[in-house]
Amino acid sequence: MPAPKKTVRRALSVTSAALTALAVLSPAASAAPSPSASPSATPPAKMSTVGGARLGQPGTQVDLAGGAPVLPKDLTARSWIVADAESGDVLAAHNAHWRLAPASTLKMLFADTLLPKWPKTTEHKVTRADLAGIGAGSSMVGVKEEETYTVHDLWLGVFLRSGNDAVHVLSAMNGGAKRTVAEMNAHAEELQALDTTVVTPDGYDAPGQVSSAYDLTLFARSGLQKKDFREYASTVRTEFPGETKKDEKGKTSRTPFEIQNTNRLLAGDSDVEVYPGIAGVKNGYTTNAGYTFTGVAEQGGKVLLVTVMNPAKDEHNEVYKETARLFDWGFNAAGKVKPVGELVPPRSAAQASPQPGAGPSGEAGGAGEGTAGTQPVAVASTAGGSGGVGVAAGITAGVLVLLAGGAWLINRRWPLPDLVRRRTRP
Repeated sequence: MPAPKKTVRRALSVTSAALTALAVLSPAASAAPSPSASPSATPPAKMSTVGGARLGQPGTQVDLAGGAPVLPKDLTARSWIVADAESGDVLAAHNAHWRLAPASTLKMLFADTLLPKWPKTTEHKVTRADLAGIGAGSSMVGVKEEETYTVHDLWLGVFLRSGNDAVHVLSAMNGGAKRTVAEMNAHAEELQALDTTVVTPDGYDAPGQVSSAYDLTLFARSGLQKKDFREYASTVRTEFPGETKKDEKGKTSRTPFEIQNTNRLLAGDSDVEVYPGIAGVKNGYTTNAGYTFTGVAEQGGKVLLVTVMNPAKDEHNEVYKETARLFDWGFNAAGKVKPVGELVPPRSAAQASPQPGAGPSGEAGGAGEGTAGTQPVAVASTAGGSGGVGVAAGITAGVLVLLAGGAWLINRRWPLPDLVRRRTRP
């Protein structure tokens, strides 16, 4: 690993620089083939060129300069990407726009679309209809009908346990799965994630449901602008409300139970160490998708996003192992490679004009988070999670530059606010 294993709490310093937004809108940037297409058996000869022409080419794309390390030799994923989360530079990619089944990594788009809808404290009593239509064999957090949960509880279930039951309840609160899918598809288009077609809000296998390593990385980058998203994605373990039961005297009680994040680079496993600087984001698995994962990590002031889709090597936790190797390469290669493309900003940002004098106005976040000011946000607990949410480290609010109407300044890098970083213990 390129960084020492130690616990660190500090804010991420965000720098500004020019954003080549005109390239985003150039004729060279074309959409993917028919949005109703299903995943292909081999990478198409022609794919989307959103983010740059080279990203539309099959195979590995990388420009090694003097002193740059070579890519790991043992990568078996059908598709992957390594990108600078702040500048948007794509350092290397392999079939970046190959449209594949996304599995539960699609929940990043679900969260980025719905998180602003309700305050965390909003309560909802679950009905049988809320849980209808959950696919067989779905991952579940343990939501029970006739029980009341806060929105905060449900989002923890989505992020930590990839709970399709929690997704269906939140979708029901949003007016149903059909409306939620429509909003997710609209949001994907706004993010210029044109490889993506959403059919189910939870990522469960469905005909025509596809995304790409490129798009999943866009979803993560957008979601990480939200404080709540960062908090949930970095939570290692917490308690989830249990089922209400009566004792012999007729007294009711509700005992919570512990849930742990299924992101192995965040929580660790028998054959995978916690990755130094990891801060989320989301893993997934279905029969059609195989194993998928998008992660974000910070080392030495550099923040990288890595997405890996469907490794061919059939080894336990292989998707995390290949992700870790790509993180290692990316942190060693940063500044030594020529970008092969970029993560484009949302359409509204690319089309906006700079407004002189516009300054920091706060941070985009879930409902109930103000957009004025940049005051610190205290988050209790550490990696042990014994005192509540179980977040890996404290959060300090960063600066997120917004224009009226929510557009980003075109002449700045798209800033990534400070992250919650999960460090290994000494």
